[in-house]
Amino acid sequence: MSGPTDRSLGRRTFVLGTTAAAVSATALIPTAAAASFGYTDDGSNYVVDTGANLVFKVSKTNGDLTSLVYRGAEYQGYGGKNSHVESGLGTSTVTIAQSGSTILVSVAYGTLKHYYAARSGENNVYLWTNKADTSVSATRYIVRVKAGLFLNDEPDSYTYAPTTIESADVFAKSDGQTRSKHYSKLRVIDYNYIGWTTGSVGLWIVRSNHEKASGGPFYRSLLRHQSADGGGLYEILYYGENQTESERFGLQGPYVIAFTDGGAPSSSLYAGNLTTSWADSLGISGYTAASGRGRVAGVGISGRDTAYAYTVGLTNSAAQYWGSARASDGYFSIAGVLPGSYTLTVFKGELAVYTSSVTVTAGGTTTLNSIAIPSSNDPSNASAIWRIGTWDGTPSGFKNADLMTYAHPSDVRAASWTGNVVVGSGTETSAFPCYLWKDVNSGIIVYFRLTAAQAAAAHTLRIGVTTAYANGRPQIVVNDTWTSAVPSPPTQPSTRSLTVGSYRGNNYTFTYSVPASAWLTDTSAYNTLKIYVASGSGSTSFLSAGTSVDAVDLLT
Repeated sequence: MSGPTDRSLGRRTFVLGTTAAAVSATALIPTAAAASFGYTDDGSNYVVDTGANLVFKVSKTNGDLTSLVYRGAEYQGYGGKNSHVESGLGTSTVTIAQSGSTILVSVAYGTLKHYYAARSGENNVYLWTNKADTSVSATRYIVRVKAGLFLNDEPDSYTYAPTTIESADVFAKSDGQTRSKHYSKLRVIDYNYIGWTTGSVGLWIVRSNHEKASGGPFYRSLLRHQSADGGGLYEILYYGENQTESERFGLQGPYVIAFTDGGAPSSSLYAGNLTTSWADSLGISGYTAASGRGRVAGVGISGRDTAYAYTVGLTNSAAQYWGSARASDGYFSIAGVLPGSYTLTVFKGELAVYTSSVTVTAGGTTTLNSIAIPSSNDPSNASAIWRIGTWDGTPSGFKNADLMTYAHPSDVRAASWTGNVVVGSGTETSAFPCYLWKDVNSGIIVYFRLTAAQAAAAHTLRIGVTTAYANGRPQIVVNDTWTSAVPSPPTQPSTRSLTVGSYRGNNYTFTYSVPASAWLTDTSAYNTLKIYVASGSGSTSFLSAGTSVDAVDLLT
């Protein structure tokens, strides 16, 4: 899967898809074990020396990471705060043990268990978090990094700006550009790690496989940010913002804090490659070794539109997984799956076009025959008089769509959210706004002509959406004479979405049966379609009821 366009001002610090292989030659190669490997107790912290170039400290009081010293330089420290689970756990039971070439620090805070592990000769800290219930409000780990150590190469997530414009976490600069920690640009499937490099030192978080997270492969969340006080690197294991699924509980990890000599972290640490057989006997709560997991493999997928990438997802109430389908034939393989029954979903882009069920057993491979996607499952296959956008589960191609993953809708870089659309102009998709709001651009007009035969028949109009805020949904008016009923709102996330860099919700298609009497019989005249946003919820402006658009078409 290809990565996003590099819009940063500095060095690119994400590795997406096959890009990882290109940089693996620069990856950190663990050094030989040194005699200094071990730990001490300074009274307040357990001090772990990896025997390479990394020494870190864990508070004996609350399990915070209080120091990260690499090659003699301290990197921990953001406004006087430590690195920790959530915003800090409070008083905890913290223990340490060494088993051969591994040191494990265990943190118990009520029902939550958290772990740090070090391996002799490696500049890595391995982390696991086991959340059993909702006693901790969310699950994330924040590495807080001292200010001034790394170039701000993702300026849209730089959170120091003079004016707050929304919820104390979205800001505006004096030039009208917006900033927020939410503006990461990336979906979970798009990255293996995030972080910074100076060219001689790299500091990264390598993400886990997110099997106990929620939201699926296309979920977007805050990943990192910088401010005047320092920087934060996040591993988000559950985040409620624009969430489409219930929270899952259980052990998540390992995810890794990795230091390098400037290059990318070793690809051996990536979620799909990392094997932790050395952790099998450490007694980590909720840990399942590779031998207790299974695999799902598919021979292929037919009925695909080869212009799109396809992803296969597995999900149940306890876990989630995904893998890419091979472009040539749709072959896929998803390994490391916990035993159980799962819903298997095939996505065209981000649009679900096929579902079935599959059972996974420990130590086994569930092999599936070639999957055939029914033609009717892909809305693109329906014959249309005209179509705006593409049915791929995203607002891609619409006006401002790319910008909205890393900016607020009020950003000066955004094109006007108003303006009408003419079918057949060649710019109908790029002129159509990716988002519609009740208080901003409700009532946008689409102009189109029909032949005499088309005007003599009833037609179905479809509007596909990817998410909605405050129950925003489209109501249509044709030629100012025919008005649709207000449709019922589908299930969508209840929090902000469109203003925090995410269009990902629950894809839904609204259909409207328009009678022949609604069309103009003059074939030289333009028919008008007005699309309004209906809802009694929301507030004003960009927080009024709104929705994100996938595609609009009029069927034959």
